[in-house]
Amino acid sequence: MLINAELLLQYQRCKRRPFLDIHGEYSQRDVPNELLLKLQQDKSAYRRGILAHFTYHKPDYPYGNWEKAHAATLELMQRGVEYIHQGVLLVNHNELAQPTSENIPLSPHYEGYTLLSRPDLLVKQPGKSRFGDWMYIPANMEMGKRPKQEYQVNIAFHAQVLATVQEVAPETAWLILRTKNFDYPVDLAKWTPQMQQILQEFIQVLESSEPPEVFISRQKCSLCHWYSQCYAIAQSQKHLSLLPGVTPLRYDQLQTLSITTVESLANTHPSALENLVGFDNEVAPKLVVQAQSALSGRPLILPNPLPIANITFTAPIELYFDIEAQPDLDLNYLLGVLVVNKEANTEEFYSFLAERPEEQELIWQQFLNLVWQYPKAPIYHFCVYEFDTVKRLAKLYRTPNSSVQPVLNRFVDVYEQLTQSVALPIESYALKAIARWLGFEWRNKEASGAKCIYWYDQWLATGDRTLLENIQLYNEDDCRATRKVKDWFVNFLQAAWIS
Repeated sequence: MLINAELLLQYQRCKRRPFLDIHGEYSQRDVPNELLLKLQQDKSAYRRGILAHFTYHKPDYPYGNWEKAHAATLELMQRGVEYIHQGVLLVNHNELAQPTSENIPLSPHYEGYTLLSRPDLLVKQPGKSRFGDWMYIPANMEMGKRPKQEYQVNIAFHAQVLATVQEVAPETAWLILRTKNFDYPVDLAKWTPQMQQILQEFIQVLESSEPPEVFISRQKCSLCHWYSQCYAIAQSQKHLSLLPGVTPLRYDQLQTLSITTVESLANTHPSALENLVGFDNEVAPKLVVQAQSALSGRPLILPNPLPIANITFTAPIELYFDIEAQPDLDLNYLLGVLVVNKEANTEEFYSFLAERPEEQELIWQQFLNLVWQYPKAPIYHFCVYEFDTVKRLAKLYRTPNSSVQPVLNRFVDVYEQLTQSVALPIESYALKAIARWLGFEWRNKEASGAKCIYWYDQWLATGDRTLLENIQLYNEDDCRATRKVKDWFVNFLQAAWIS
C-alpha cells in the first residue's frame, strides 16, 4: 500500500479522513464546494508564481505510473540538475529497514507499505551522495504564513525518503511560505522523530478494521468531502463534539472521567472538571450549563453573566453593520449598514460596494459619512472582525483619530455579549446557527460568507452583476440577522432579570 505526504498531512488534521480516503466508498463523498475549488486554484496560482523564479526540470512519466516517475526522477538526480519540480521517490519497507549509509537515520519497519514522496522541489546542494559530489534537499511551497507543525512533519517525511534514495540524509529542508522572508529552514533532527511517531500511529489506524471515532471540528471539517457522512453519524450518536465548547483536548479529558454523552456532562458538577487540562473555574461551569441547555432544548443564563450595566439594550436609532471581504486581495469590498430608526418607524439598508479593489477607500469614506449622521446610535455587529477592520482601514487611509475613535466607541459586539451571558441549545454560535434557531432565514439559501468570496472573484473575472446582487442581498440579510439576534437577546435577558 502506498503512503504519501498528503495522507500524512490529512491524518494530522483528522485521524478519520485518510482512513476513509483509502477504505471509504467514493460515491459517499461530498461534491467539492466553490470555496474548496477556489482554494485549490489559489494554491496552484501561488505555486506557479514561486516556480517562475526557478529554472527547473520535471520528470516525464504517465501520471499515476509511480515506478516510471521514480526512475525518471533518479535520472534527473544522476544528471545533477539544479531543481527538480514534482520529482517522485519511492521507498519500500525493505529499503527503509536496511539503510545503506550510517548517515541515514534508522527508520521503523513498515511491512507491506511503500512510501511515496513528491516534494514540490528537490534542490541541489554541495555534498556527497550516491550520485556524486552533490546531494538534494526537499522544499515545499505552502499557502500558510507560519511554519505549522503539519508542514514541518510533512517535509521531514520527504527528507527521510530522500535520505534513503540518495544514501545521505539532508540536515535541513525548506518551507516556502507566504511571508516576506518566505524561506523557512526546518530542523530535521527535531522533526524526523515526531514524523516517525505520527507515521507509526497512522499505519496502526490503517490496519484497523474500523475508522477512528467521529469528531466534528467545524472549521476543519467544513471543507472535507466526508463531512456529510461524519456529521450524520455524529448527529445519530448525539456526539459530544456537536456541543459548543467541546474541543478535542477537552473531549479527551472528559473521556478520562467516563463523560461521553451530553446527559452525563449535564449532570456533572463543575468542580469535577475544573482541574482537568483545558478547563478552569470559568470554562467548567459554562460547559456544564451548555450541556444542560442542549439537553433541555431551552436557553439558560450562564454563571456570572455580563453585568446589566455592560449590555447595550436599545436606542431610538440603531445601526447594524456587516462586512464582506476577499482575504486573498486583503480587500474589504462591501460595508453594509442597516439603519433602524424607531422614532420614525423606518428601516433603510446602505450597501457601500467596491466594484473594483481600488474603490475600497471610497466606500470607507462613505461608511464614515453615514455613521456620523447618527453620532449617538450604537453600531451593532457580530464578532470582532468589523471592529478590527475599521481600525485597520483607519490606519491604512490615515483617517484622523477624532473621526474614528468616537465611532469605535459605539460598537457593540452582539456575539461577545450573548456568549458571555447565555447558553443556547444549538451546535454552533455562528450567526447563521443562532438566527436560524430563532426562525430567521436568508433569502438566498445557498449564500454564505465563503460563497461570497467565490462570487466576488467571479464578478472580477466575468463582470456578471447578478453576482454582486447576490452578495449585497446576503450582506443585508446578515445585518438583519444580527438585529434579530440582538433583539431576542435583549428581550430574553430583560424577562430573565424581571423574573
